[in-house]
Amino acid sequence: MMKAITYLQFDGKAEEALAFYKKALQATSVKKVRFGAFDQDPNAPLTEEEQNMIMESRIEFSGNVLMLSDVLPSMQAVTGEVIKGNALLISIIDADPEMNKQIFEKLSEGGTVIMPLSSTPWSASFGMLIDKFGVMWKFNSEASKFLDSFVS
Repeated sequence: MMKAITYLQFDGKAEEALAFYKKALQATSVKKVRFGAFDQDPNAPLTEEEQNMIMESRIEFSGNVLMLSDVLPSMQAVTGEVIKGNALLISIIDADPEMNKQIFEKLSEGGTVIMPLSSTPWSASFGMLIDKFGVMWKFNSEASKFLDSFVS
């Protein structure tokens, strides 16, 4: 079965982000592989710092998956630099308000709260924040119920 998931890229901060999200999201499983786990190309060896960067990782929490990795400086020459932005966000939907509160508080540590969690006409628990890594998060405890109430 095909899945679409959120995959975050970092410029050398993936390990720090992994530890932060593990705690904030109350992860049940965390797996990671470093670039140094593979034989080095003698023509383009990675520095020790690059070998310690995260090549691929996965966090499992509440039946969800979040993946993240670092983008090596040499790769950024091809892909472009890793830029923080607001074109994408991660939305936590349909969680009960207490779960929203717990995760919201942890993710907002060192970040910026855009809209504190509160009751709105469309949700009992809605809020937005940007975490300390520049990732935007939106919480909506009744997202599915809200969309299903409209006829498309």
